[in-house]
Amino acid sequence: MNDRYTVISADCHAGADLLDYKPYLEKRYHDEFDVWAATYVNPYEDLLADAADQNWNSERRLAELEQDGIVAEVIFPNTIPPFFPSGSLMAPAPTAEEFERRWAGLRAHNRWLADFCAAAPGRRAGVFQILLGDVEAAVKEIRRATEAGLKGGLMLPGTPPGSGLPELYSQAYDPIWAVCEELDVPVNHHAGSASPPLGDEPAARAVFMVETTWFSHRALWHLVFGGAFRRHPDLKLVLTEQGSGWIPGVLDMLDYYHGRLIAAATKASTAESKFGAGLAARMGKPPSEVWRDNCYVGASFMRPHEVPLRDRIGVDKIMWGSDYPHDEGTYPYTREGLRFAFPGVPREDLTAILGGNAARVYGFDLDLLDPVAAKVGPTVEEIAEPLPEPPEDATSPLFAKGASVRVW
Repeated sequence: MNDRYTVISADCHAGADLLDYKPYLEKRYHDEFDVWAATYVNPYEDLLADAADQNWNSERRLAELEQDGIVAEVIFPNTIPPFFPSGSLMAPAPTAEEFERRWAGLRAHNRWLADFCAAAPGRRAGVFQILLGDVEAAVKEIRRATEAGLKGGLMLPGTPPGSGLPELYSQAYDPIWAVCEELDVPVNHHAGSASPPLGDEPAARAVFMVETTWFSHRALWHLVFGGAFRRHPDLKLVLTEQGSGWIPGVLDMLDYYHGRLIAAATKASTAESKFGAGLAARMGKPPSEVWRDNCYVGASFMRPHEVPLRDRIGVDKIMWGSDYPHDEGTYPYTREGLRFAFPGVPREDLTAILGGNAARVYGFDLDLLDPVAAKVGPTVEEIAEPLPEPPEDATSPLFAKGASVRVW
């Protein structure tokens, strides 16, 4: 038996350096790209620092992840795609005037990502991007990106208040759910993209920190109550970098409302019966059953207070992530982070959480990865040893003292 864990990070980030996207753009956009790139000012300090090439330097990335005990990764975006004002995760929905160029920018990223993943066969599952403003074009890109070998699935954008987009519960998106179900493409919803703009005042940043995960969680109850999983029973939803301790309580709440509204709908005309009308036929199973059958959590830098809830969340639903190369991630202290979060957790549980679940959801080949892990993975004995004190220069919230389970 291998005495090391095969660790797959279900949450990492990458992207091309700005000018390196040009060869991946359709040629008709090259002149516009040159004009845009010449005046664009990157707002992110980490993308201007010496470490910025962690996002696109394939050899450096492999070496650093292996040094950290990680043998494979699911790759979300991080850098600035062509014609975007910021990273695509945080960018507001495009205006009608911006839409065509932004779409071209995302397609360029998806092409670049396919090449980046191909540079490390079997080690990277790239998450491709779409825009929701053109469902037909989104379906076409889902097919193209999947055929190009991107195994990380779709990154589902948010529909924040004021975006002008239909809410995620809308059946307007059924063609997207249908093609993802047909191709066995995971639908990933990463924290950040669903929050509305809050302005530039200091309070706005604090409010964003408090609210951003809640806005991201909305994808769960929108798709559940909207009946997406009833109509597409093999659809897979992954909620990433949104914490995990909130899940049991939210599922209890959603089950409560589901049961209460369906019961009320069968009674005489009341306020609640109006809210519940048509829900049973549209939605199907209770939310907790939908979670059990269709949903997963990308548990980035899972914290010690979340780990005891693993059985209520579902051990087979949790996919640990390092969030490399972000400073809130666990690099270069992943081994210490695992010791800090998981002491006393049975080996069987950790084997699933640290890699087995991600291998199943994203199609990683463990026969390929296990021999690499046998050389670089953290040992079972090592992770079983509790970490007395976090590293002094660690920056991940994983190591924060006094943390507790969030209500969302």
